Amino acid sequence: MRQLPVRMARWSARHAGRAIAGWFAFVVLCLAAGIAVGTNQATTKDFWVGEAGHAESMATEGGLQREPTERITIRARSGPLDTAAAGSAARDVTERMRDLPEVESVAAPVRSKDGKALLVSVVLNGPELEGRQNVVPLLARTAEVQASHPDLVVEETGSPSISKGVNDQRGEDLALSERISLPVTVITLLAVFGSVIMAGVPLLLALSSIAAAIGLSMVASHVLPDAGVGMNLILLIGLAVGVDYTLFYLEREREERARAGGRIGSEALVELAAATAGRAIVVSGLAVIVSTATLYLATDVIFSSLATGTILVVAVAVASSLTVLPALLVKIGRRTERLAPRRAARRAKRGKPDRSAKPETGRVFGTLLRPARTRPALTLCLSVLVMLGLAAPALGMKLIDPGKDTFSRDIPAMQVYDRLTGSFPELFVTHEVVARSTPERAAQVKQALVDLGQRAQADPLFAKGAEPTVRTSPDGRISVLELAVPFPAPSAEAIESLGHLRQDLIPTTVGQLPDVETAVSGDVARGRDYVAHESGKLPLVIGFLLLMTFLMTVWAFRSVVIGVIGVVLNLLSAAASLGMLVLFFQGTWAEDLLAFDSLGAIASRVPLFLVVILFGLSMDYQVFVVSRIQEARRNGMSARDAVLEGINRSAKVVTSAAIVMVTVFGAFVALHLTEMKQMGFCLAVAVLLDAVVIRLMVLPSVLLLLGERAWWPARPVRGGRAEAPAAGPLAEVG
Repeated sequence: MRQLPVRMARWSARHAGRAIAGWFAFVVLCLAAGIAVGTNQATTKDFWVGEAGHAESMATEGGLQREPTERITIRARSGPLDTAAAGSAARDVTERMRDLPEVESVAAPVRSKDGKALLVSVVLNGPELEGRQNVVPLLARTAEVQASHPDLVVEETGSPSISKGVNDQRGEDLALSERISLPVTVITLLAVFGSVIMAGVPLLLALSSIAAAIGLSMVASHVLPDAGVGMNLILLIGLAVGVDYTLFYLEREREERARAGGRIGSEALVELAAATAGRAIVVSGLAVIVSTATLYLATDVIFSSLATGTILVVAVAVASSLTVLPALLVKIGRRTERLAPRRAARRAKRGKPDRSAKPETGRVFGTLLRPARTRPALTLCLSVLVMLGLAAPALGMKLIDPGKDTFSRDIPAMQVYDRLTGSFPELFVTHEVVARSTPERAAQVKQALVDLGQRAQADPLFAKGAEPTVRTSPDGRISVLELAVPFPAPSAEAIESLGHLRQDLIPTTVGQLPDVETAVSGDVARGRDYVAHESGKLPLVIGFLLLMTFLMTVWAFRSVVIGVIGVVLNLLSAAASLGMLVLFFQGTWAEDLLAFDSLGAIASRVPLFLVVILFGLSMDYQVFVVSRIQEARRNGMSARDAVLEGINRSAKVVTSAAIVMVTVFGAFVALHLTEMKQMGFCLAVAVLLDAVVIRLMVLPSVLLLLGERAWWPARPVRGGRAEAPAAGPLAEVG
């Protein structure tokens, strides 16, 4: 593995045209393959988790599964509702909807308790998750009814139209994030390289890597279904790591070119860069892939989809850095060599010195490094205390599974939903009690469920209404009772009603029947069971993440101490960013600052996903920084000088890479979806803290205090070379 980047760079450098053409052919092939096979979307059953998932499985077995339903409300524009006009509009809605092939049934109109609104419920054909694709004709028919009855307000909402609105908003948000992050990325790259061509290379490779990964993810979805979130992550992570890997490689090639002073050609310079930065990119990419793969242990379709998207885009970004990038550098290098005499003559004519042969040492970063260099113990203590202080709010983290009640009110269907639940509060939440028994006991089970429903209506946590109705499957084995709750799903009352149902009402009614299996589903049950499922998997995922991070670091640097330091620093960085996430998003004080409505909690998927991704991204910086330190040490420097040299040399490129990542992730804070805001904010904060506090203060302080002990079990440097039990993948070639 140690020679692979060099061999690949050598071939690409010698066959630059073929390498470039081959890369773009690969990208086109990936996209073509993805388009040809299409995306295999996750189905409803892929999301089943816990007791709620078991209840839905039983209901589906009896053909009683939840169906996609739209609600059309009719109300007066002002004053009391005209009953005759509203009835006419309801009949118009019913006739128009029944003509649609997407519609399974239309219910009779229902009047609200205050008499101000009329409700028509429409059930769509097909599975629940397909509702957002099938709802478009229904929305068009509702608009036609509204046009025919201008004196009334006729509007539509429901899970399908809300899902469509969220999906449309997500697409608009992604376009917005691109408009923000791409210009800032270009400006940052121009500041680093001072050349439009050199700045365009990282962006070109990142975008082509994203395109290839999108195609590959479509193919991979036929093995692991796509939950609809993988594309977002490919764009988010792809731009960040794609630019970063290319940036590290380009900066090293420029450094080698400056050091050589024109004495060696572009092909040799690319090989030198591949022997150092190329090898570090491979190790870094593997670290991100291995870290992200631990998400599969969560056995959750959403996390599996996120993991697949991240792994594919990182793998493709690494491949681009090892194949097409050396070829592009050779092409650009040959052009630079041809123009070098002319540029030198112009500089001499203007009397300007030639600084191209002197690699930058990072004067600004040398100043930032001064506290760690002069007082490492004090710097370490203060830095760790600051990070722990930032992490402290994470101890009070509350988790919530975001549902439709938490979506942005900028979505028109959500505005209608608020008005709908204001008139029909019983539509806030529905608990679904599912019972399975033998066919001969169907009547007994039905009576027990009716008894359960009557007891629930006497409870203030449940909605009062008509006599409870029980649906039974044709074979008599499955029965379903729906119980309405007049409180929003995230509310304490709705959560309490679920607990009361599961722990009190069911055990004293249908739960007393022998050989009858019961389970509860519904919006609240889904959310609570999902959070419990994730919490149960958290120790397993984090345990494997820590283990794999430690093993990867030890394998890369052949140092147990460096492995321990890496794990501890990654934990510190992740904890501090999660603390900042809780501080800003769990309360309400930052709502106006970041333009969001607080959920009073953190989206349940965010912490686990972020810890895994942050460990992978932190390994990026650790590999590049520590590899420079190790390189300086192997070149004969003392442990202290190697630390200062390595960090000073890598600080500029690491900080530039961090600026790109912070920009990409920070752009997500401008999005509407609170979950995506939380992810973008936490990732941006983590990268910033990692690049500044961890890499410029904590890491150098620790390494300076430990000295040669940091490289145990390697022996001290002798004769310009450190002796180790075995050469790691980042060791210099002798």
